[in-house]
Amino acid sequence: MSNQDDGAEDRSNGEIKDTVLGSLIGYQLKRAYMQIQPHAQAALAEDSLRVVSFSCLSIIVDNPGIAQSELATALQMERSNLVIVIDELEERDLINRNKVPTDRRRYALTATLRGRHLRDRAAERVSRVEAEIVDRLNEDDRARLMSVLEKVRDRLAS
Repeated sequence: MSNQDDGAEDRSNGEIKDTVLGSLIGYQLKRAYMQIQPHAQAALAEDSLRVVSFSCLSIIVDNPGIAQSELATALQMERSNLVIVIDELEERDLINRNKVPTDRRRYALTATLRGRHLRDRAAERVSRVEAEIVDRLNEDDRARLMSVLEKVRDRLAS
């Protein structure tokens, strides 16, 4: 019995079809992310950061005094998972966690000078890595891609 008889096609050329997956935006976004993420992680590892810790630090730098609950919402993370990352950043003296005087249950997060410098250095590395990966896109294509992704993100957030 040949492969043709059991419905299997000859793939001797090594090509794998994905007629359904290839047409799905979410799948294409995932594939693009899977190309970028390992390189971004390697760039961040130079400063002993992970994508999640860099993301938290970056939001805190840009939003001094942000509450942990607001940070969790911004990053779409469970607050319980976020606490571990906050503890790590605080232990490394990258952020400060201070009780909010008007609400003792809340903490305000601010980046230290060391944290701001580390975020800026790490952001530059990740930007360079991304630029190398998407070097086939010209500036207009990059701007258009970012605009489309923002529209998708904003639509899903509303």
